[in-house]
Amino acid sequence: MLKQIRNIPRWVIFTIDVIIILFAYTSANLLRFNFHIPQNELETIFKAFPYVIITRIFFMFFFKTYSGIIYYTSTEDAQRIFISATLGTLIFGMVNFISHHFIGVYLIPFSVMIIDFVLLIFFMTAFRLAVKIIYLEISNSNRIKINCLIYGTSDEGVIIKNMLDRDTEHEYNIIAFVDDNPGKSKLKIEGVSIRSGNDLEKIFSEHKIDKVFIAHHVTSSAKKKILIENALQHNAEVLHIPPMNKWINGELSIKQIRQVKIEELLERNPIRLDEDEIRKELCGKIVLVTGAAGSIGSELARQIIKFNPKKLYLLDQAETPLYELELELKELCAPNKFEAVLGDVRNYDRMENAIRTFQPDIIFHAAAYKHVPMMESNPSESILTNVLGSKVVADLAVKYKVGKMVMVSTDKAVNPTGVMGASKRIAEIYVQALDKVCASKNETRFVTTRFGNVLGSNGSVIPLFRKQIEEGGPITVTHPEITRYFMTIPEASQLVLEAGAIGKGGEIMIFDMGESVKIADLAKKMIRLSGLELGKDIQIQFSGLRPGEKLYEELLNNNENTLPTHHEKIMVAKVREYEYNEIKQHIDELIQLFNTQNNMAIVAKMKAIVPEYESNNSVFEKLDK
Repeated sequence: MLKQIRNIPRWVIFTIDVIIILFAYTSANLLRFNFHIPQNELETIFKAFPYVIITRIFFMFFFKTYSGIIYYTSTEDAQRIFISATLGTLIFGMVNFISHHFIGVYLIPFSVMIIDFVLLIFFMTAFRLAVKIIYLEISNSNRIKINCLIYGTSDEGVIIKNMLDRDTEHEYNIIAFVDDNPGKSKLKIEGVSIRSGNDLEKIFSEHKIDKVFIAHHVTSSAKKKILIENALQHNAEVLHIPPMNKWINGELSIKQIRQVKIEELLERNPIRLDEDEIRKELCGKIVLVTGAAGSIGSELARQIIKFNPKKLYLLDQAETPLYELELELKELCAPNKFEAVLGDVRNYDRMENAIRTFQPDIIFHAAAYKHVPMMESNPSESILTNVLGSKVVADLAVKYKVGKMVMVSTDKAVNPTGVMGASKRIAEIYVQALDKVCASKNETRFVTTRFGNVLGSNGSVIPLFRKQIEEGGPITVTHPEITRYFMTIPEASQLVLEAGAIGKGGEIMIFDMGESVKIADLAKKMIRLSGLELGKDIQIQFSGLRPGEKLYEELLNNNENTLPTHHEKIMVAKVREYEYNEIKQHIDELIQLFNTQNNMAIVAKMKAIVPEYESNNSVFEKLDK
């Protein structure tokens, strides 16, 4: 039945429209003469019949009033009917004047023309609306009923409602629009009440809300968190509407609506950058980013290009990700503003050729191995990339008089419990010691930035959990109590730029990572955001701490071991400093141990360089004893 209504052929609609034309004209004459048409008028009426039918059909064909899909009837269809009827009636009027002028008779009385015009528009529009209403009533009885909220009363919010009203598979019952503007409270949009954002808890308590739709640009991060937390507590699915410029042909489709990502729940309000200081540091300068194809390196590239550097060089040994970044940046700026370069930071000759040729003013060194368990199993590779690679870039920066090098480090370098964190700490020690030598000669300055986990970065816990959810689980968490600090990729990259701009040299800058997050709670929220139920649709399994992994991470962000900067989210760590010649000798000895491939000897040397390095859940714990 539904399919038959939905797919009414055009010829059927055309036939019904012709019948309506006949009915409207006949009814107009009957009404004009009070249902008693004089005999002498009948002949004129019958003469006019073909002329009326042909004229009306002509304009029906011209404006294709019969071609619209009935159950999509809209104001545009009504507009076509109105224009078609109006032009036909105007033609009748012109013919009437001509007829009266030459033969002294009106072919169609003007009163009949007006009545016919009104009846025609009314019945043709009513027919289409009746079919649409019947279709919707029948389809609604078979559709799944869903209670929902729309957060935002902008144009996007209204468009969301109209889109939901048109959905043929579900019956969306819009409980309310929600808006943070108290002035809009108690108003209505298309019959739906507007409620205050302060009433969220009350709304969820009063109604069983199944879905919450968030218009793209509404609400701050803090308010969005409150909304999502409320929705999750009441088992409501939260959906996000893409920005209008992403809509297909300017129209929103139900298929474009996506689930809210956990990153949006964890993100904080946008940070305030000293853009003038960053612009002064980067505008018109030659910039080199190592590890440019990685999560942080690629975002650094996107951010740096906005500050109009003279040239941006993107160096990485990962061919495919570097190529993808190149394609992306070509859409953001002119191809001559940047260059993608394949190269390995461990290869001195290749790096020397690159830095000598490019003559960068500033280097952002983001190239590193970062996976804790992987580095625990491969210590020699860790020192080759994280230590030797950093040393190669730093030494060449000094040799070719680069103005500044900003090294991206990690919170795992604080009291390291694994090879990865220890290798990054050794790299920190080297560049900080080298900076003291350069400072006395007014040469290259070195700034280190240190932060925790980055949301959505390659290999991080969130993409892993998302993949496990898509595959039906289980989600694997190492320990029920394990916690981590999180920061978004753009936020981390922006703070790296800010720290690089304000750093004078020799500092280890640490970032305010906010509150730590329990990973088990993170997994539970991701499950609920996916519309699944823990224990029923998917399970969480605890696999135990991995080699070198900490239960709680440290950031050194209290008043006893940090100094403030002008930016509230950036502090300078107070750490032990090393004498350059001494640390260089130790690091050279460590790098030479690579050729032995003796992991115990390599890690023992790392522990000698970093006394606070104590292994955790690792085969190297025996070295601490």
